[in-house]
Amino acid sequence: MLTMNCNGKILNLNPALVMGIINITPDSFFEGHLNKKESELLMMAEGMIDHGASILDIGGQSTKPGSKRIDADEELKRVNPIIQSIRKNFPEIIISIDTYYSKVAAHAIESGADMVNDISAGNLDADMIPTVGKLKVPYVCMHMQGTPETMQLNPTYTNITLEVIQFFIEKIEACRKAGIKDIIIDPGFGFGKKLEHNFTLLREMKSLQTLDCPILAGLSRKGMIYKTLATTPEHALNGTTVANTLALINGAKILRVHDVKEAKEAITIYNAFNQST
Repeated sequence: MLTMNCNGKILNLNPALVMGIINITPDSFFEGHLNKKESELLMMAEGMIDHGASILDIGGQSTKPGSKRIDADEELKRVNPIIQSIRKNFPEIIISIDTYYSKVAAHAIESGADMVNDISAGNLDADMIPTVGKLKVPYVCMHMQGTPETMQLNPTYTNITLEVIQFFIEKIEACRKAGIKDIIIDPGFGFGKKLEHNFTLLREMKSLQTLDCPILAGLSRKGMIYKTLATTPEHALNGTTVANTLALINGAKILRVHDVKEAKEAITIYNAFNQST
């Protein structure tokens, strides 16, 4: 049985789980998450929980290509109140803090979060991995080439799958040395990758299972989907569901999504298909 210890809450990752995205930013790439008031964010959280989310991922900084970085204090002002409010209103839900700042991670865990989701795998803050080790919470370690400001300028790989695996071998070792027991790996779709890189990585994602860590797939409404379909993020839900299903087939244990109901349905159908005789 594949499990994680989230601040004393044991989370079973078999079958796969849904992580609902709650962005508290004025510049999210998906307009459905822009400029929400706290009451609206709580309603969003409740809806995601009702539709089957096991984890809510709270982020206070846009990391879309070309986004401008804000400092840790500003990020904390955005995320801490909603983390505290969600923890108070929904005490059983697992809360993830989406940040690459160790200071934000530490304060968020103190405010009620249960795990850390870091797009930089510690590369943007050298204190992040040691801090998470001391916090004794699960850590989502994501692959990204470059930074959000530069990652899509001209990403290049010789063999993307092998390079991503090598990256995770080194990062998993660093995490283990820091005392992190529960490590989740995220291939980082859309982060320093061209369309062909994303689809190669999705097709070959099963290879990451050799690393013996749960795989998180963050495909929701991303450019690899809406650009392929010649549409916009707002019209990329059906494509997202298809991509999520492919991710499940290729070993994903957590789907990070804007649309929880549809992702949960994809998991349900996938599980029924696997159990049929």
